Amino acid sequence: MKDISRTLNRRQWMRTTALAAGSLGLVPVSGLCETPRVLPQLSPQGDLRLSPFFSEYVSGRAFAAAPSAKLNANENPYGPSAKAMEALREAAPGGNRYAWRELLSLMEQIAEKEGLGTDHLIMGPGSSDLLEKTAMVLFQHGGNIVSADPSYMSMIQVAQACGAQWKPIPLKPDWSHDLDAMEAAVDSDTKLVYICNPNNPTGTLTDANALLDFCSRVSENVPVFVDEAYLDFLEPDAQHSMVSLIREGKNVIVARTFSKIHGLAGLRIGYALGLPGTLEALQAITRAGMGISGTSIAAAAASMADLPFLEQSRIGNREVRQQVFEGLKSMGLDPVPSYSSFMIFPIEMEGKAFLEKMAGYEVGVRAFRFFDRNWCRVSMGTEAEMVLFLEALGKTLI
Repeated sequence: MKDISRTLNRRQWMRTTALAAGSLGLVPVSGLCETPRVLPQLSPQGDLRLSPFFSEYVSGRAFAAAPSAKLNANENPYGPSAKAMEALREAAPGGNRYAWRELLSLMEQIAEKEGLGTDHLIMGPGSSDLLEKTAMVLFQHGGNIVSADPSYMSMIQVAQACGAQWKPIPLKPDWSHDLDAMEAAVDSDTKLVYICNPNNPTGTLTDANALLDFCSRVSENVPVFVDEAYLDFLEPDAQHSMVSLIREGKNVIVARTFSKIHGLAGLRIGYALGLPGTLEALQAITRAGMGISGTSIAAAAASMADLPFLEQSRIGNREVRQQVFEGLKSMGLDPVPSYSSFMIFPIEMEGKAFLEKMAGYEVGVRAFRFFDRNWCRVSMGTEAEMVLFLEALGKTLI
């Protein structure tokens, strides 16, 4: 793996982002949110600047296309499970009723799995919704938020829209969070520290023991929000959640989603765990569970119980990911080892042109610029979809 510090002076990055990040406002775009809300307002170069060193390329043609291989939103190509679909069908006739009782039942199911009471749990239509609502509540009166750069931008953009300053800390040369620098960035105006692990868009992992120690220590002064959307794609013995800290009474919030391993992205359901007082402050304003349908609740409950499907999804993702990694290597490319359901690799091509050419081969991917290079992020699909992706990539990069 190339040392990314060779391409960028990290001290200069830190100085520049400290000056410029506070001026970046919310743009009505996907911005690493997996489903774009509206077409973005782009720069003349055809990219959306997320930080002084982090941009996403956007192609109107790529957004409008209905690709044969949709590999741009980190969706599970194997789901929903058959049991989840059957539960959804059975719940549909009750669509004329609110599903509060069913939601409470699902919350009890989740609470038992996580080893916490339901008072430590808040539900929402996807984990991104909970990230954004947390930002709305915490940053009503300004303050700053500390996170990695690059990382998932949903919470950051909403925090900025509410008047927060973003304090972005570049990833380390090994692609992990720079926990020391993040801790040093916390000051009296910091209202939240945000960590996505495994990280999006890089697919990389920060050591669990180091993160556990960081969260335990920093949460004594400021809440720490850990986004674990992709944790389930790790091997079982590597799935070290920060939920244990909540059991110890630490002011940590952990978000999970049914959009990834469960294959329920279109049904919009997720949850967050935290201290009751913290969640009550969010719930008092957002009524997060109000946005979840009864059919989604039924599907999520059935999917949680379908352990064979979840295991098959994890194994399928791992096997395809390894095939793609080897395929990219055979093409002379340098993919970053991934621990998630997507992978990044550098491309020697302008991002918008790359997206449009791939869309011409009916393959949808994402393209970014950070660490002074252009990158493709490709989600893991079925084996057939990834064959199509590699074929299109070979033609595109000629």
